[in-house]
Amino acid sequence: MGSLLPIRLLGMSTPAPDWMPAAAKATYPGWVQRKAVTLAKRDQKRGGVGNVQHYRLAIHDAVLASQGRDHWTGEWLEWDLIGTYDNREAATGKGEHKKRYAMLPTIDHRTNQPEPDFVICAWRTNDAKHDMTPQELLQFCAAVLNHSPNWDASPPAD
Repeated sequence: MGSLLPIRLLGMSTPAPDWMPAAAKATYPGWVQRKAVTLAKRDQKRGGVGNVQHYRLAIHDAVLASQGRDHWTGEWLEWDLIGTYDNREAATGKGEHKKRYAMLPTIDHRTNQPEPDFVICAWRTNDAKHDMTPQELLQFCAAVLNHSPNWDASPPAD
């Protein structure tokens, strides 16, 4: 007899956490579902075997664990931005668009494996981390910090 799915999968409820802003709470369940579908499909193309339900619960668990903060920096995320990103607007907005959405909560694979193991971080953080492992990210950040005393902190000349 095959293994039974965890009882938790039966409910499939992913209610927004209490700490989430009211405006984002209505958007949250659909956001989780859309992200689960997208990530499950992408990971399946990369050899992953998880299904949308597993991804949905893993995303929800990561959101709950985040307590609203970026996993890598500890910064508070702008949850009211979920579900508002528009690719067409991004194509025309370039750098300003990226800045406006810098603290948009995103789902980051904890490792570079195609499986539903996630943390939540800002789009800015996810963009910088890209496909680095946690150890590679720390090494990169240490290199930036070690090099930063060499930077000229004076304001640019007019």
